[in-house]
Amino acid sequence: MTMKKIGAARRKAVSVSQESLVTMRPLFEHNPLPLLVEPAASHVDLVEWAAANREQVQQLVLEHGGILFRGFHIAKPEELSAFVEAVSDALLEYRERSSPRSQISGNIYTSTDHPPEHSIFLHNENSYQETWPLKIFFACAIAAEQGGATPIADCRKIYAKIDPAIRQRFADKGWMYVRNFGDGFGLPWQTVFQTDDKAAVEEYCRHKGIELEWKDGGRLRTRAIRPAITRHPKTGQELWFNHLTFFHVSTLEPSIRDALLAEFGEEDLPTNTFYGDGSPIEPEVLDELRRIYHEETVSFPWQVGDVLMLDNMIAAHARDPFVGKRQILTAMAEPVSRSSVS
Repeated sequence: MTMKKIGAARRKAVSVSQESLVTMRPLFEHNPLPLLVEPAASHVDLVEWAAANREQVQQLVLEHGGILFRGFHIAKPEELSAFVEAVSDALLEYRERSSPRSQISGNIYTSTDHPPEHSIFLHNENSYQETWPLKIFFACAIAAEQGGATPIADCRKIYAKIDPAIRQRFADKGWMYVRNFGDGFGLPWQTVFQTDDKAAVEEYCRHKGIELEWKDGGRLRTRAIRPAITRHPKTGQELWFNHLTFFHVSTLEPSIRDALLAEFGEEDLPTNTFYGDGSPIEPEVLDELRRIYHEETVSFPWQVGDVLMLDNMIAAHARDPFVGKRQILTAMAEPVSRSSVS
């Protein structure tokens, strides 16, 4: 489908793709993210349709930031894997981990295994790393009884709303991500780096621009300085692409934040963020960033069989608390290296 046809499709309330196999429309009237794609006929095979329309799917994700495929009944790991390979490249392994996940099959994982009563703030997957996935996929195998949505937000709009003076401050300084391992909180470094070999960790950090410090008792501290603003590799557009709000101690739920601060100084917290020069980020700046993230957030309840495909640089994602059993499958594809977009 040409760009002209795609534009015409967006102007209609509901459009029908070639051969009338699927319909397309924004899920929300006020927001193009996500585009909703549903079968227009019975027994449409999403994997076959996506493979035949791969270029169109890639363009629509770039335009909208994400697509929600609903009604195609993709709820098994092998089904998600086949879909990812139809529209993208080979699936990626989850490396340099920041949250607990269970590997289900191959490179299909559960979404974050975080206590269900807690929310997870908006973030772009692996934006703190030297390499990240351009695409991230979620598939609903089991929908929670209550809650459990995966809220999303457009990072293009977030960038545009941030005070230019704040943006410039981060453009000049970058942001610093500090992690402490082995103090009884968060993932152990062996899980994060997928090895028990200290030398292998040191080699990995050397290649990834991470400063490393071994502390007594086999504990570890790492520091990484990253840019807060990154250009999209396909559009060249500047995006607010970072974890600086997500990992800052002030973003934690009050009970967790207060318990950690009662035991650790800010430099010794399991995770925390600073300006790239090590100076503290002002509370009012973090409050402003959280407000903008929330203003741009849209959310929908999961239905079993839903697949959400996001451009991981354009769309941030989160998780709401939930009640009951919930299983959202996750996959990543299309690695982007920082050197390719610097």
